[in-house]
Amino acid sequence: MKASGKTVAEILANIPEDRSASFNKLHETIIKSLPKGFEAAISYGGLGYVVPHSMYPAGYHCKPSEPLPFAGIASQKNSINFYHMGIYADPELLEWFQSEYPKHSKQKLDMGKSCIRFKKPDEIPFKLIGELMKKMSVKEWVNMYETKMRK
Repeated sequence: MKASGKTVAEILANIPEDRSASFNKLHETIIKSLPKGFEAAISYGGLGYVVPHSMYPAGYHCKPSEPLPFAGIASQKNSINFYHMGIYADPELLEWFQSEYPKHSKQKLDMGKSCIRFKKPDEIPFKLIGELMKKMSVKEWVNMYETKMRK
């Protein structure tokens, strides 16, 4: 149930109707909260929020022609998924998010290493996602990526 498209606008236009409002609001929340330097892009079949090559020419180590990924959202079969690499790389940020989540949602946190699944689109904690997005600058993310993740 991935939305198809070659541009951000096409992805947003192709989200299933029952998720469209929440998905668009999540995208808008992320865009409004992204620190300066990150950009929205198509990434892995969904929307990505990346460090562009103009700021980090080395790109993503797995595929240097791609910009360095930071976060993303995708419409999957049973959920809207939000990906945040900072949570994966920074245990303190993960701990903060896990402790704040119950203050913003009645739903149990459904999470993998960097993936947060929202099975009820109307119950996405938009304010919390906005706060999370503001917590790491491009410089902080690149430094963390180079010291903890890049192999």
